[in-house]
Amino acid sequence: MKSDLLIKKQTELEEISKKLQSATFGLEHIFREMGQIYEAHRAIEGESRHTDWSKYPELAAQLMISGHPMELMDGDAGHVPLTWISSLLEEVIKKLGDQRVFVLSVLGVQSSGKSTMLNTMFGLQFAVSAGRCTKGAFMQLLKVSEEMKKDLKFDYLLVVDTEGLRALELEGNTTHHHDNELATFVVGLGNLTLINIFGENPSEMQDILQIVVQAFMRMKKVNLSPSCVFVHQNVTDVAAAEKNMDGKRRLQEKLDQMTKLAAEEEDCNADCFSDVIKFDVRKDVKYCAQLWEGSPPMAPPNPGYSESIQEVKNVILSKASQSDGITLTQFKYKIQDLWSALLNENFVFSFKNTLEIAAYRKLEIQYGNWTWDLRSNMLTAENQLYNRIENGNLDMVKVSDLTKKTSKTYEEIKTAMKKYFDENREKEFLAQWRGRFETKLKEVHDEQVSTVKRKLDEVIQQKEARKKLDDKKKEFEDKLLQKSKELAQQLKDKAKDEEELQKQFSSVWSDLVTEITADIKPVEDIDLEEDQFKILQELGFEPILINESKTSGSYKKISSVGDYSDYVILQKKKDLYEAGESEPTQDVVKDDSHASKLGAYVKNPVSNFWKYTKIFFRYNSNTTQKQHKSHCALSCHEQQQIRLLIDKAEKLSLDSIRAKPVATRGYTSAYLQEVAKIVKEKVEKFQSESKCTLKKDFKVDLLLYVFYKAEILLLDSQEEFKMKHDPLTYLESKKTQYYNVFRSFCKGNLSAVVLAELICEKLKASIVEAVCNKTAIGLAGEMRCSFPAFNGNRLNLEKHVLKSLAENENFDDFITYIRNPRSQTEAFIKAEVKKYIFRDHKDETVNILKKNVDDINMLMSQALSTATQKVQTQRGDINMWLKEFSSLLKEELTLDTFSSQNFSDINNFDFLMEALKKEFTPISDEIRSLSLNKLKESRLKPDEILIDQLCNCCWVKCPFCAAVCTNTIEGHSGADHSVPFHRPSGIKGWHYRGTVEFSIDFCTTNVASDGSFYPCHDSEETVPYKRYRTAGPEYADWRITPDESKLVYWKWFVCRFQKKLEEHYNFKFQGRGEIPSEWKTISKCKAIRSLDEMCK
Repeated sequence: MKSDLLIKKQTELEEISKKLQSATFGLEHIFREMGQIYEAHRAIEGESRHTDWSKYPELAAQLMISGHPMELMDGDAGHVPLTWISSLLEEVIKKLGDQRVFVLSVLGVQSSGKSTMLNTMFGLQFAVSAGRCTKGAFMQLLKVSEEMKKDLKFDYLLVVDTEGLRALELEGNTTHHHDNELATFVVGLGNLTLINIFGENPSEMQDILQIVVQAFMRMKKVNLSPSCVFVHQNVTDVAAAEKNMDGKRRLQEKLDQMTKLAAEEEDCNADCFSDVIKFDVRKDVKYCAQLWEGSPPMAPPNPGYSESIQEVKNVILSKASQSDGITLTQFKYKIQDLWSALLNENFVFSFKNTLEIAAYRKLEIQYGNWTWDLRSNMLTAENQLYNRIENGNLDMVKVSDLTKKTSKTYEEIKTAMKKYFDENREKEFLAQWRGRFETKLKEVHDEQVSTVKRKLDEVIQQKEARKKLDDKKKEFEDKLLQKSKELAQQLKDKAKDEEELQKQFSSVWSDLVTEITADIKPVEDIDLEEDQFKILQELGFEPILINESKTSGSYKKISSVGDYSDYVILQKKKDLYEAGESEPTQDVVKDDSHASKLGAYVKNPVSNFWKYTKIFFRYNSNTTQKQHKSHCALSCHEQQQIRLLIDKAEKLSLDSIRAKPVATRGYTSAYLQEVAKIVKEKVEKFQSESKCTLKKDFKVDLLLYVFYKAEILLLDSQEEFKMKHDPLTYLESKKTQYYNVFRSFCKGNLSAVVLAELICEKLKASIVEAVCNKTAIGLAGEMRCSFPAFNGNRLNLEKHVLKSLAENENFDDFITYIRNPRSQTEAFIKAEVKKYIFRDHKDETVNILKKNVDDINMLMSQALSTATQKVQTQRGDINMWLKEFSSLLKEELTLDTFSSQNFSDINNFDFLMEALKKEFTPISDEIRSLSLNKLKESRLKPDEILIDQLCNCCWVKCPFCAAVCTNTIEGHSGADHSVPFHRPSGIKGWHYRGTVEFSIDFCTTNVASDGSFYPCHDSEETVPYKRYRTAGPEYADWRITPDESKLVYWKWFVCRFQKKLEEHYNFKFQGRGEIPSEWKTISKCKAIRSLDEMCK
């Protein structure tokens, strides 16, 4: 009876306690109401209208600045009103500026004196009274005095006080989970956390220590690194406790024990507390005397309490002096990130550090600037060395030569990088990536050096290969000039008869060309079509099949086909429900139980009732099952494997052609035979590993497709070879140039004038090439710095590619982007460069070109003056003048060497200089008005330079939805692949196994669900989405945050191209894959605007 009475009284006390709690009313309740009103208005009206409610955050901000505590977490609901808190902090920032704060948070059991300690320590105003406990979390700003600022690197101390762990008034409606949530939130917010322990009994500490250790372990796993100080309050003999290390040793043991327990729960490797956080038990544990001397209410305050608290304060300030703190903006984002992650089931898995992401994106942009400076410098060095090789001044390029030329820029970049990591305000975040970026920069530098060396080695090989022709050119030129001089003496009287001059010159020209080229075999034109036909016949393909494919042109579209079923010899399949593994692949689990359907596909039973009813009854329909059985000859996985085969065959074949010395040695049909061998081997390997048997039509189309892609490369290289190695082609291109020299002789011009004409004619093509190359580098640099799509990181480029795709609304381009994002990105860069040069910024392009012409003019003028002055000083001849003049131009222009024997009579070098200036002026004017189309023919092209710069990044695709990893660093080892926004998986062809229904769920939604998927087309077992990383290597390296973020853009895309997607993949947006009605209301403008969310 006594126990029953006790229970009854306890129940009555609890009810009275609840009534007292409900009756409690404070200023925080008023602020709470203000916050709820504000959030309600914001949810309905957004930020567009400014009414009285929009002033609420401003009023609260004024109170917070004046030192009043503001509620951070609603203590009754256990909720953080993010919109209200964010707006409040934004108003504080408006009034104070984005000040740096040091966040001090406190954790401890209920009624352990946390608020009293903070009030005593800093003179704060947290509410304290007998029987009253803090609920939720409060924050209060404390300004740092001018005197203290000398030792501290922040402007304010921001103190976060919390409700007690294991709070009695919450007992019954709270759990261990609530304490974990609160501890994780508070520890994550604080730069330093005070762990307040009441008394010295380790058994009473056990629960709180486990909670605290688990919170710190979570911080470690998400790369946050707060520090902590343990404070033992209510210690009877402070002096004895300080001397007695036994208490500290017991605490250390308990912490280590709790660490092992927490490690098991959090799936983390840690054996002791110091593995989780930097902690020194001798310095980071403090003891405080009890507040009262005796038993309240009559006991006086204990003076030793204030002394103990002052010591703790000194420790806090000592640790604070080593920290830079964080800005109020960073604090705002930290609150959002921590709370958003805590709302999900798995904190570590869900945590997305906005500040860290922003710091990384800034680093990526900076890295892009560094690598561009490196590339720009390397291109200039390549140009200079190329000209030296063509001028015959360099016959070997060493790695040391290139390194020496670029060392100054490289060292400057390394210094800038060191400064960025050492002095940036976000250096704590940046430290984790420093080693990776330093290594990557070195790799980029070394790769550029080796690439340029390889290119220049090829130029040297070309130069050596045409040595015989160059000798013939020199011989031809000497003879032609000699005969022109002799003939000019005979034709002085007919200098004005253009027809007679042409006739006489043509006669001399023909005789000389025949004589010079008598023993040289001309370069024949190539017939690629004939070679392709022969190779296909040798492989056993019938002429009628080859001609049919050629005529239809079907081979050109093989890479963009949606369904490859017509290319495959189909095998009879078993009944759908007898052999599910042979059905459509790689998708979500189809569960036949009605209960599981209801649980898996109806998240909102009210709004989705009708949809569920349709699914429920349809899946009992025999007619639908029969449709599924007969549908789709190839699985999604098999389709993807065929696409992968085509991509690999194309890449390997083109790489093979690029590696061939066509430009130096000419074309041979063996090159196409090698390509055919590569394709044949790939097809055979595919068929040995796959259950598919490919038809001959596929093999013919694939070979013709690869030949078609290789054709452009071969023809361009062969044309280059012919121009440089075929004497007839070369001489024919120079006929007009030599006729002008001949006509000048006939007019009786002095040798100096004729030589000036000859030099200018020879330099003209070189100047055009130099101007175009410099303009290409300049344009690429200008666009890299100022063009919105190219002046950011990889994510910024992605945004603009998607925007362009939406504006053009070309479905084939979208499919190319989904299948081969790099190819579509390169096409986008080329298109944007073309628009920039020829339409949007034509005038700026012309100005860059003119500036480069002026630079060449200045170089020419200086070279003429220097060469003339040196020859006159040393009393040299025309041979010396030509050598000196060529030497001064060797790094900027190419000038063919020619004999001076026909101009040995020149001795007035001032006259020669003036003649050259006179001849060069009209050439300079002509080049200044050069057509911009000439840029397409230059050795360096702005679009190719930008592609090399911007596309050297990560192109790994999400295994679910094909979203491209947006990391700027290619092969970013140690970091998972990630993307800010994923897509509906149906975009890649995912569907429900055994049905024609697309899956329209986003990856971020799936990984938060209880659903499962088949990782492969032939998988018999499913993998839960929450454990997707265990599904295989392609899944293991992806970090997909279960935040249910959905980009409006892809919803619009699905609606806009619904029919084409259905035709392309041969599936339907029906049943579980039915497009929600709200998706269909999204406009293209709204879809494009939503892309801005990617870069926030």
